Amino acid sequence: MASVSTVYLGGGCFWCLQTAFKLLDGVIESVSGYMGGDMPNPDYESVCSGRTGHIEVVKVVFDTGVLPLNQVLTSFFALHDPTSMDQQGADKGTQYRSAIFYQTDEQQKAIAEFIASLEVRQVYNKPIVTQVQQAPEFYPAEDYHQDYFEKNPLQGYCQMVVAPKLEKFIHASQGLLKKAD
Repeated sequence: MASVSTVYLGGGCFWCLQTAFKLLDGVIESVSGYMGGDMPNPDYESVCSGRTGHIEVVKVVFDTGVLPLNQVLTSFFALHDPTSMDQQGADKGTQYRSAIFYQTDEQQKAIAEFIASLEVRQVYNKPIVTQVQQAPEFYPAEDYHQDYFEKNPLQGYCQMVVAPKLEKFIHASQGLLKKAD
């Protein structure tokens, strides 16, 4: 029997991650937000300062009967560099670090096994630095960050960073994408 599960993923700018995960069949909700810091109710400006300890994350709610956690993780690791500490491309700072926030012991175990399998297979030529932690409170990002790429496809960052990453993701994810209506 299928069930709904939630995991929170930090892998650089949340605009890229949210857009990509919304395309996967089985994803019910993909929401940009912040986690892991010390300040309650952070906003984009404070998180971007790097002083709050928060990470830009995407809350991914998914149907495990359609999209198992291992496939969510495969997609996540394909979307960012898990060997880069506090940086994804030109985005630098602790708010862009690689992180997975889990909700259950089963998720924690599955995530640890997934990362261990990547390391055993030497998928990356550097150590994986992705932090794996129990999910603290999630703070949704401001409304203008939700569906940012769809609302601003011609914005410079979207053209130079999000669009190419998304194109690569779509090509690599054939068979996993939602069917067009």
